[in-house]
Amino acid sequence: MITRLSTLFLRTLREDPADAEVPSHKLLVRAGYIRRAAPGVYSWLPLGLRTLRKIEDVVREEINAIGGQELLFPALLPREPYETTDRWTEYGEELFRLQDRRGTDMLLGPTHEEMFTSAVKDLYSSYKDFPVTLYQIQTKYRDEARPRAGILRGREFVMKDSYSFDMDDAGLESSYQAHRAAYQRIFDRLGISYAICQATSGAMGGSASEEFLALSGNGEDSFVRATGGDYAANVEAVVTQPGTERPVAGLPAAVEHETPDAETIATLVDWANSQGLDVTAADTLKCVVVKVTEPGAEEPELLGVLVPGDREVDMKRLEASLEPAEVAMAEDVDFKKNPFLVRGYVGPRGLAANGVRVLADPRVVTGTAWITGADAPNRHVVGLVAGRDFEVDGFVEAAEIREGDPAPAGQGTLTLERGIEIGHIFQLGRKYTEAFDVQILDVNGKRSIPTMGSYGIGVSRLMAVLAEQRHDDKGLNWPVEIAPYQVHVVVANKDAAALEAGDRMVAELDAAGIEVLFDDRPKVSPGVKFKDAELLGMPFAVVLGRSFAEGKVELRIRGGETLDVAADEAVAKVVELVRG
Repeated sequence: MITRLSTLFLRTLREDPADAEVPSHKLLVRAGYIRRAAPGVYSWLPLGLRTLRKIEDVVREEINAIGGQELLFPALLPREPYETTDRWTEYGEELFRLQDRRGTDMLLGPTHEEMFTSAVKDLYSSYKDFPVTLYQIQTKYRDEARPRAGILRGREFVMKDSYSFDMDDAGLESSYQAHRAAYQRIFDRLGISYAICQATSGAMGGSASEEFLALSGNGEDSFVRATGGDYAANVEAVVTQPGTERPVAGLPAAVEHETPDAETIATLVDWANSQGLDVTAADTLKCVVVKVTEPGAEEPELLGVLVPGDREVDMKRLEASLEPAEVAMAEDVDFKKNPFLVRGYVGPRGLAANGVRVLADPRVVTGTAWITGADAPNRHVVGLVAGRDFEVDGFVEAAEIREGDPAPAGQGTLTLERGIEIGHIFQLGRKYTEAFDVQILDVNGKRSIPTMGSYGIGVSRLMAVLAEQRHDDKGLNWPVEIAPYQVHVVVANKDAAALEAGDRMVAELDAAGIEVLFDDRPKVSPGVKFKDAELLGMPFAVVLGRSFAEGKVELRIRGGETLDVAADEAVAKVVELVRG
């Protein structure tokens, strides 16, 4: 296929768009791959659409190879299936809700578990129909509060979601592992640097969840890796190593003290050390008050979260632990409504005495002693012992994770890195098949409920990830498999013979099955053509320039070396490089 730049629907830009913050957003807009239509919503221009479709093809080939069958559900969906699973309300404000002219509630699909489950229920009834894996590549919609970074986090995006249905847990494990291996093949084919991390399941539900994160300093997701093993996990999924329980017998009694102007951990530690106690922030107990709104609840409830004083509460970790509830920090109005809450001096005893549920960091175990608030202005208590002086209602993963924290199972310590989520796989179990009462006759003729797996890939996000990982200060750098065109032929010589030779060369490349972008623009300077070639990012460029008069052309490998090649050997060399 030959596409001529003289007729291609394309305008490149020399300046970064004003709203762009990350390289992929800047370059994809400047190179004419995407165009902003509204906040978080982008049009796909010809070059961008070609790349997107090629990424889809890679995904499609690998999911087909493990037995996946492609179908396509609507993006506009009825409310009823999402009422069945309570996700009409659980999704909260991210769900696009609308009504048709008759007042019927509808939504724009953020994910399609309900539709897949309903389809299997309607069409299958016997164990002989299983296992089955169904998938689609579909546009999804989520009303992001702060869409940013171009197509990395938009309100409309393309996603591959597949679902496995098996009659037993062994079958689910097999389907899960097949998808896991397929994902590795997909990301390896695309040349993405990534890590496989343990993860939480979020609003999807289920267990055995892993996340594929593309390594990127601009990533919104934090994850950890162990220095002495293969452990990796999303920060939200990191399990804190619990403290060691100790006997409470014989421990000194807790003592209240006057602690003027000690509303912060730092000032509390200064006071304690001025009293000869020799403590650090890790010896104090921070009592954070949040508001938790369960799905369908009219009013939020207060919740106390206890973490060691040297740690901050990580709201993303707390939210993941309490999903599907919504979580927000308590505000001044909440403190005014509840006089027992004394800002800067809240303690676990006051919370429990007033019916506030209290969840603690796993380090806060029986026998550990703490300096914490005494629920009165300018007063703290020293030596408050967990399991003796106060009890908790449970434990929660809420404290921030730090570089150097111990890794599980003696695998050294944790290192913190950043990444972009590109895939997520879940063992859902029977959450959705039970909700829809999917009854299948098993091998013994008894009714049985199949089990599910859910497997997503952010297809449009992959394009941005490749731009993030494969660019330089001159522009994009696509891998051969998904580049819009495999070679960019540039005639940088106004000589008619060079243009004629360029025409012959692209025809020969096309006949050899190579996709060619031909810069045949007659009134554009060589400098502009070179800049556009680097910005657009095709893997190989052939330049017919000054040396063409000597029978040579330049073969530029994007991001690599430049070769001087005899003009009559250029086609063969390009074919060799493209086919690897």
